[in-house]
Amino acid sequence: MFHGSIPALVTPFKDGVFDRSAYADLIERQIEHGSTALVPCGTTGESATLSHAEHEQVVETCVDVAAGRVPVIAGAGSNSTREAIELVEHAKTVGADAALVICPYYNKPDQAGLEAHFRAINDAVALPILLYNVPGRTACDLLPETVSRLASLPNIVGIKDATGELGRVCEQAVDTAGEQFIQISGDDPSALAHRSLGGTACISVTANVLPGVCAAMHAAVDAGDYATARHIEQKLIALHRAMFLSPSPGPAKYLLSKMGLCTAEVRLPILPPDETAMARIDQAMITATQA
Repeated sequence: MFHGSIPALVTPFKDGVFDRSAYADLIERQIEHGSTALVPCGTTGESATLSHAEHEQVVETCVDVAAGRVPVIAGAGSNSTREAIELVEHAKTVGADAALVICPYYNKPDQAGLEAHFRAINDAVALPILLYNVPGRTACDLLPETVSRLASLPNIVGIKDATGELGRVCEQAVDTAGEQFIQISGDDPSALAHRSLGGTACISVTANVLPGVCAAMHAAVDAGDYATARHIEQKLIALHRAMFLSPSPGPAKYLLSKMGLCTAEVRLPILPPDETAMARIDQAMITATQA
């Protein structure tokens, strides 16, 4: 269902307001350069500091501009199960192809609570759901045995795993009713290794900046050409790291602003990169784009 390079889209702002025009241009650029799906309102999209009205506007814009050319996986998570259901319902109503639902943050539920959370969403809305496990942000970890139980539910089709723990790809390889559970990396530096173990895609921060290069790496994997994929990844690795030299999406927006694609504006409590970080980000970009 989902494969290849999938950007976790930044949300561009202009004078503090969602810049719909710039967002539309970013989406067109992603499709033109080979991205295979789009994720609005993920972590990189600063979903935590969007109002509900803005969140809905961003998802609706992404669906409208994509116009069915590539799937839209709408960020739709919350630490409130009721609110998560509402966001998934909205994603379905406006025509998103799936929802990306993060583990509840701050609450620190146990495995039983996590399972109950996702079961409630599965039961409430008939839309494909990708679980999103990123313990570094949520302070809870969706363990493989819980993932395996959730994979049997009809609407839960896969997981975005940002743990960087590659062994989980094998642990979470579930075949339910003839459908293979989709495993997507949420960690750019380990995405190639993740794919080699059976992953199908990466929901990427770096793809905001170099969509064509990221798409080429995944295309090489799809073709079984791991030598080319490794060559591309060796050029990208410094940029993957640079995307987090200051809090994301600051570095990505900094580079996009240098390209004239959007402003570098981020929302507090995120700040733009400082001069030291900018110099390192610039150097990583040079390495990634050299012949």
